[in-house]
Amino acid sequence: MKKFVLDEIDHQILDVLIENARTPFTDIAKKLLVSAGTIHVRVKKMEDEGIIEGSTLTLNYEKMGYSFIAHVGIFLEKTFMTQKVIEELRKIPNVTVAYVTAGKYNIFCKVRAKDTSNAKDVIYMIDDIEGVSRTETMISLEESINDKKRMMHAIFKEM
Repeated sequence: MKKFVLDEIDHQILDVLIENARTPFTDIAKKLLVSAGTIHVRVKKMEDEGIIEGSTLTLNYEKMGYSFIAHVGIFLEKTFMTQKVIEELRKIPNVTVAYVTAGKYNIFCKVRAKDTSNAKDVIYMIDDIEGVSRTETMISLEESINDKKRMMHAIFKEM
């Protein structure tokens, strides 16, 4: 599979869009001193190549009362139950991220809750899923790194 080559303009476009995916192409064009058409064509090409997949909206869950974060490691009775457990986790809205993993846990999840009591209820829901043998929970005290740009900049330096 041929690797899609990005240049400095593409890098700068991605830099702006990572910060705010809703930035108008005309604003990006003014900042980069190119035409809005150029931005449109390049973004479309990056979408077609799968470099850009959709756009996201970042919610501030704390302002909505969901400031408690826990990470839950899930141990399964049998590994063949992984997909069934994932399907059940999808039904719990407080489970915002889930990874199938190798190592200590079969599945590793991020849970958002209002408080410890709410988190306890969510963890009990996870424990009750058929195929889950037990869970191990870690409480997040602070999110220290949530940087969408550092990896992109590192990739561009490699090119």
